[in-house]
Amino acid sequence: MTVPGVVVHRDADVLAKAVAARLISRLVDRQSAAGSASLVLTGGTVGLATLAEVAATPARDAVDWRHLDIWWGDERFLDEGDAERNETGARAALLDHVDVDPERVHVMRGPDSGMSAEESAEAYARELRRAARPEDHGPVPAFDLLLLGMGPDGHVASLFPESPALYDERPVVAVHGSPKPPPTRISLTMPSIRAAREVWVVAAGEEKAKAARLALGGAGVMQIPAAGARGGRTLFLLDRAAAAKIPPELGPFAVA
Repeated sequence: MTVPGVVVHRDADVLAKAVAARLISRLVDRQSAAGSASLVLTGGTVGLATLAEVAATPARDAVDWRHLDIWWGDERFLDEGDAERNETGARAALLDHVDVDPERVHVMRGPDSGMSAEESAEAYARELRRAARPEDHGPVPAFDLLLLGMGPDGHVASLFPESPALYDERPVVAVHGSPKPPPTRISLTMPSIRAAREVWVVAAGEEKAKAARLALGGAGVMQIPAAGARGGRTLFLLDRAAAAKIPPELGPFAVA
């Protein structure tokens, strides 16, 4: 496993713009090399702001959106179209503004599908398994890029500290009793997150500073380095406020 990288930007607005530019560049590079790419989306304020910045820049047209597989790291177990769903936010911020292939947009189903949360998690695991190739050596694809937000308590996706879901070995899990509403969610598990070629943890604000320090120190949910089982890497993309409590010995940092 590789040591995580850290890039610090001035504030949340600059962070979102910089992550958007980095994301476009990464997808273009991967599509140039392989013909297609896979991206796992996250929700949250900075995550959606990043997608909106992608939509706003003319550089977005460099991405071949028809040859991009889009997944989610987690989802609130709510009906399709609910304003609180990560999918709803992602569509409004980006997906409704680019020419994606609907067959390659892989959503986590809500209760309006007739499934329970457990059935939705199992269905998503099956979809991931179908997409995995022999060279991925596992039940999920080796995602090219997986975006994560991070809560003040250190949670990523819908894996909260001390939650049984955090230790689940299945690819996808139903989460009940989330300390942050809504209480029921669907989430990739840590083994699925670690399967990605690159994991980007994007966080802004002083309320995230303690969580960032713990994660980079090898504590907390992320237990860094999180990615790298297949030669990948983990990158923390932070604003100055979120990076404020990281001691120098956990560097080096790139300050943009």
